[in-house]
Amino acid sequence: MSSIKNNYKLIIVAIFVGIFFGWLFFYSSEEATLVNPDTVSHEGHDHSAEESTIWTCSMHPQIKQNKPGKCPICAMDLIPLASMSVEGDDVDPYEIVMTESAAKLADIQSMVVSKGVPEKTIYLQGKVQSDERNVAVITARFGGRIEQLFVNFTGQNVRKGEKLATIYSPDLVTAQHELLEAVTFKESRPSLYKAVRNKLKLWDLTDKQISAIEVKGEPQYYFEILSPISGTVIMRHVAIGDYVKEGTTLFKVVDLSKIWVMFDAYESDLPWIKLGDKVDFTIQALPGKNFSAKVSYIDPFINAETRVAKVRVVVPNPKLNLKPEMFVNGLLESKIAETANEILVPKSSVLWTGKRAVVYVKVPDRQSPSFLYREVVLGPEVGSFFVVTEGLDEGEEIATNGVFKIDAAAQLVGFPSMMNPDGGKTSSAHNHGEGSMSDEEIKEIEETENGAIYYSKYVSDKFKKQLGDLIDVYLKMKDTFVAINENEVNLEAKKVLASLNNVDMTLLVGDAHISWMKLLANLESNLNGIISMNGIEMKRKHFSTVSDDLIDAIKKFGMPNKKAIYVQFCPMAFNNKGAYWLSDKKEIRNPYFGDKMLKCGEIKMEFTNK
Repeated sequence: MSSIKNNYKLIIVAIFVGIFFGWLFFYSSEEATLVNPDTVSHEGHDHSAEESTIWTCSMHPQIKQNKPGKCPICAMDLIPLASMSVEGDDVDPYEIVMTESAAKLADIQSMVVSKGVPEKTIYLQGKVQSDERNVAVITARFGGRIEQLFVNFTGQNVRKGEKLATIYSPDLVTAQHELLEAVTFKESRPSLYKAVRNKLKLWDLTDKQISAIEVKGEPQYYFEILSPISGTVIMRHVAIGDYVKEGTTLFKVVDLSKIWVMFDAYESDLPWIKLGDKVDFTIQALPGKNFSAKVSYIDPFINAETRVAKVRVVVPNPKLNLKPEMFVNGLLESKIAETANEILVPKSSVLWTGKRAVVYVKVPDRQSPSFLYREVVLGPEVGSFFVVTEGLDEGEEIATNGVFKIDAAAQLVGFPSMMNPDGGKTSSAHNHGEGSMSDEEIKEIEETENGAIYYSKYVSDKFKKQLGDLIDVYLKMKDTFVAINENEVNLEAKKVLASLNNVDMTLLVGDAHISWMKLLANLESNLNGIISMNGIEMKRKHFSTVSDDLIDAIKKFGMPNKKAIYVQFCPMAFNNKGAYWLSDKKEIRNPYFGDKMLKCGEIKMEFTNK
């Protein structure tokens, strides 16, 4: 028992001895390394540069802080602003560099530029019309009285040479007496005889009729008016007993065995349409039947109001199934030239300011994705592509997705960008101090749903006022749809288009500018559709798209007016597919049905600017 106690004491003593020597060792070591901080050299270690570093998100470069952290929008790690550019003798000083993870998160995609034959599908709308070359207007060649009518109603079909009416003319009777007298001098005075016959020919008497008068030896008191062509009588201006003067229009006959289809082509589509191009089309009144014909004529003039030119095809119509004024939907597949190879780039790769078109070219042989600003000259639009006539070479690689994010990064570091082609840093409404964002602004972004309407907080009042003016004229156009007044709809749509052209998109930058450009193109196209289309139903389809775009604009750019604007919805519009519209009144007044279902609908959303 005593030996166990002794061993226990030895263990305790050994532990204390070890602690003592350990303390001596570490104390002396620490004392040897502690020196006066004033004597330490800071050469090569710039604390001031470290403190002034601006941290940003490569996916959302509008986020700037003076310390590391995570992006409040996408939760991605912030990077130093300086790392968005590269340095070295073998690189362009204006290269924009992104990390691989940032490029993936921003969904940056690229493609190699190649040449191809530009092809475009053009959608055309038009109407059936009669062939102007097969229209006959029958007029009175001499004065007289209508004694008998063989055409009893408008729309009656007649054949060439068929009797339309008989007419009694004292002047014609006198001319026949002159003929009978001239016959007696036929041998001695042939020129007089010939002149009298020609006079009767000018009154539409045939040689056969004139010879019959000569043989009979007495004048004919009633003459038949014959149809010069086979067709349909579409106008009848006389009745039995009417007195007519020379030149009076009696009938109008149209041959519908061949008809014209007149399509409306927008200015931007005209370079693609050539004589001889095949047009496939359908007619709303004849479902299930397909037609095709070749372009025979392109109008050399643009309509000043509708901004379209007429494109004509000639179609055989032996069964007379195609009626004038029927609506037609056409499809034309076209090429600028059969053998031309042009550089084609996706629309998503191009940033367009209205004056310049910009792409970002990927720099080859870089470990990280690097891009350079490049201005290009665009040719015609080819579906989802543009033809590039200058500025790009085959084999170069360009960014096709996430381009505006690259451009925003270029703006932040003062490199050439879409809105600042000469370079130099741009300021924004949310820059504070050395480019960092305030805690309040970061919190505001965090509270914004997915950042979807973030830039509405920073859109200028001037732009919002212009957007408000656009909404005001839209509301007047909406009221004309409610009233189902097609002429007033056209007038108000032109005013909306004029107001749209007054919106200054240069007041927007970055994402906001790109977003507005997309809305602008769609709004212009559908407003022109409202103006050019015939029939209130066709106009309503374009009105629905205009309404959707303006709702989207208010969501993105903010509430332009102090008064409330209501988003209203009719679930029964367009065969129960439903459609939205904007109104400044709570009361439902349906623009898709008018007085048929005036109060059909509900309020889905309210925009206010408190």
